[in-house]
Amino acid sequence: MIEPRSVVLEHEAVLALTQILGIMGDQLMADGLESQWNFEHIIELEARLMTPASGEAVTLGIDDAALLLQGMAFTEVMSIDFPWIEMLRWVTDFVTTELRQHWSDEEWQKLTLS
Repeated sequence: MIEPRSVVLEHEAVLALTQILGIMGDQLMADGLESQWNFEHIIELEARLMTPASGEAVTLGIDDAALLLQGMAFTEVMSIDFPWIEMLRWVTDFVTTELRQHWSDEEWQKLTLS
């Protein structure tokens, strides 16, 4: 875990994020995107998200947040033709802002350079 932070997530957010991780895991199994995502990381992160009770903090690293953001972007691209794409874009923007706020721009840049 890189640059860990305690993050409080609403129950609905946890459900949405674990659903995204499930989609990513399914995609890995179906299309073999092992070079893009690590299956063990997905499973471990999903378990960590589900462990705290509603309203309690979960520890996330910037690498965890980056994985979730990749999953949301993938889901958005794959949903482009669905009628609810605008709602999905709004949710993606909202969650991206919520996750990114826990790390500085410098920390995000450092992650992308490594």
